[in-house]
Amino acid sequence: MTPPPPPPPSRRDLDERARRWRLILGGAEALRAGAACAPSPLDAWGDLLGGEDRAMDEVLTALYGVGQGAPLKKGADLSDSSPKVARWLGDLRRLFPHGVAEVMQRDALGRLNLHAVLAQPELAALVEPNVAIVAQLISLSSVVPEESKAAARALVRRVVDDLLRRFQEPLRASVTGSLCRQSRNPRPRHAEIDWHRTIRLNLRHYQRDLKALVPERRVGFGRKRSQLKDVLVCVDQSGSMATSLVYSAVFGAVLCSLPALRTRVVVFDTSVVDLTEQVEDPAELLFGVQLGGGTDIHLALTYCQQQVSRPADTLLVLVSDLYEGGDREGLLARAAQLIASGVRLICLLALSDEGTPSYDAGVARALAALGVPAFGCTPDLFPELMGAALRGDDLAAWAARREVRLAAPLGGGG
Repeated sequence: MTPPPPPPPSRRDLDERARRWRLILGGAEALRAGAACAPSPLDAWGDLLGGEDRAMDEVLTALYGVGQGAPLKKGADLSDSSPKVARWLGDLRRLFPHGVAEVMQRDALGRLNLHAVLAQPELAALVEPNVAIVAQLISLSSVVPEESKAAARALVRRVVDDLLRRFQEPLRASVTGSLCRQSRNPRPRHAEIDWHRTIRLNLRHYQRDLKALVPERRVGFGRKRSQLKDVLVCVDQSGSMATSLVYSAVFGAVLCSLPALRTRVVVFDTSVVDLTEQVEDPAELLFGVQLGGGTDIHLALTYCQQQVSRPADTLLVLVSDLYEGGDREGLLARAAQLIASGVRLICLLALSDEGTPSYDAGVARALAALGVPAFGCTPDLFPELMGAALRGDDLAAWAARREVRLAAPLGGGG
């Protein structure tokens, strides 16, 4: 006796089958193959994906929708063939099981050509190292093969050393100059005299017969203190902030080396890690961070508030795109407490060459209402920004002069 045919699949089963094919094949391929997979109209394929399915599709497309890239040549730039490692990595870990996420990260290493580079030191020497490569390496450091980690560290160190050569003196000069100007003393002791300014001010009192300059007015620096300013650099280490983290580590190392500042460098995702003791070697620090987690800015600001001992002399630089995964109202309340205590708070939506990224405009507006400026900052402008912030300048006016666009108009002082 012939068994009866199985019942035809329900509409729900057909849609589930179509959904799975849509995720497997991707956008364009799914549209071409749709008719063979299910009777759904071709233009309905995109509608099958909603919420997390659509986010999963974007993560898959970012990785597998990008070609392998051209063979490496002298001076090749790996960033040209990369998927968006930044926010992509955070979404990957959020949407996929751990085992699947690890496989996809290893695939990313191959598609970025990093496997080939790290496996052959002579090839790595041909690559023009840049911040994009470092961001990719630290984003995927957990899946870099053990035998390739030495080459990866060498690449990271080359970039970090180049950034230090580029920014160390401008940042040092800007910060030191700002603190000196802020502490001018009209009645200095001998050891506190600013001789350059004193000589310029008294040139008209030069006595030709004595061949001597009589300093009728002396200009000096303020009395030296062990710490003139406290600086907290608080950096979001979610996947979207990889490039900002690279620059923050370099600038943090320079700031920590200045005796006129007491600097702390903190990174956070859903937990907070104080890296102040490790920032002396930013290359090694970067290779040890874990990018791609969630974001709890409220927790990070709470930790920073606990480190404040002299609010009126404290500058807190928050580097984050403000996508709060924790307590949004708590974040704003904590920011208000810091400001009310006298702490100067600045939010950098990015510290990168690319300009202002995607960010939470609602949180940026709420912070601006508290008087907190939020904007993207390029590395070249960061030294000048720090100088202006430490002097107490109006940062809204500074941003306008530098054609830097604030995320929202300030509701209070700059």
